[in-house]
Amino acid sequence: MTVQLNHTIVAARDKKESARFLADILGLEVSPQYGPFIPVEIPNGVTLHYLDSPGAITPQHYAFLVSEDDFDSIFGRIREAGLTYWADPYHRRPGEINRNDGGRGTYFDDPNGHNLEILTRPYGSGG
Repeated sequence: MTVQLNHTIVAARDKKESARFLADILGLEVSPQYGPFIPVEIPNGVTLHYLDSPGAITPQHYAFLVSEDDFDSIFGRIREAGLTYWADPYHRRPGEINRNDGGRGTYFDDPNGHNLEILTRPYGSGG
């Protein structure tokens, strides 16, 4: 059996703004609206479908595995945007990146409080 994650829904106060934020930071494109969703397709085929949420938004965590070169580009856009970033998911080490598993990683929040992460090595890959 082959199982692949195809898409997930991301709750947002403003789906257009939120999709644009992610796409701009990661260097991706926002796709045309599909039904009530604003999609952002990740290069591995998974799509994040942004959906306006009228109530409180429960923050979720979205981690993006990126190359070393892409990390440099994305991290540069995080800094250019003046975003606070952390070396850890608990936001205890501001202004730092981590070197977990011999790679690099950092966390930052989107406009809805979702905890986003970029990392260059999967957890547990050693190094």
